[in-house]
Amino acid sequence: MTALPSARLPGGWAPPAGALAGRVVVVTGATGGLGGDTARAIVRAGGTVVITGRKVRPLEKFYDELVALGGAEPVIHPLDLESATPADYAALAEGIESEFGRLDGIVHAAVHFNELTPIAMHKPDDWLRAMQVNVSAPFALTQACMPLLTTADDSAVVFVLDDPELTSRAHWGGYGVSKAAVERMAAVLHAENGRGAMRVHALLPPPMRTALRRAAYYGENTLDRPLPAVSADAIVYLLSGAGAEARGTVLDIRPTH
Repeated sequence: MTALPSARLPGGWAPPAGALAGRVVVVTGATGGLGGDTARAIVRAGGTVVITGRKVRPLEKFYDELVALGGAEPVIHPLDLESATPADYAALAEGIESEFGRLDGIVHAAVHFNELTPIAMHKPDDWLRAMQVNVSAPFALTQACMPLLTTADDSAVVFVLDDPELTSRAHWGGYGVSKAAVERMAAVLHAENGRGAMRVHALLPPPMRTALRRAAYYGENTLDRPLPAVSADAIVYLLSGAGAEARGTVLDIRPTH
């Protein structure tokens, strides 16, 4: 049970050309599975993407890949969510305002997950890392960017959830607790901004072919799972004007069967 109502994608929806034309969007965890596919989808939809991540070289390599797509030139902003301070988030917001004068969206795709482990054996450092990357960093980044987001014509903040039925079971530890906290953060933020320019969204993706999935499900052939591209298209929907219909909801894109 979540604090936000559930919504579904409109039947047959696909990102139309120019769906994000003129929009500037920050994507965290841009060199990861979901973050990478989301950044690609934003560029294909005509948006300008600010890619963040811990390491410069992977970001530079990904930058070249995005440039080759032929859309708006992306921007690199290295950001280590484990150690970033309020000043680091403020610097990111100030840099975006200086370069673009606007911000139209944030996609919180970065995530920390180490392994399934019972709480009795959970390493405290790993617990704190999950809370920092999965909960505190999205809070701090969103807060720093809210002056830009709330003065935009139409903006969207997208939080990524995980199946609450699964992650409340044994051994999901700090990751499971952090994802519950993210859902509640989205609900509170929506309650505070339900009528303004800044929309709040949560996405509940299907099982995806990602490193996190491989780490959590040892015996599963993750090649049987879809790539994150389907979830990335759904994120484009939320970032676009069409996503206004799903404001303040959990967009559930898991298969219905």
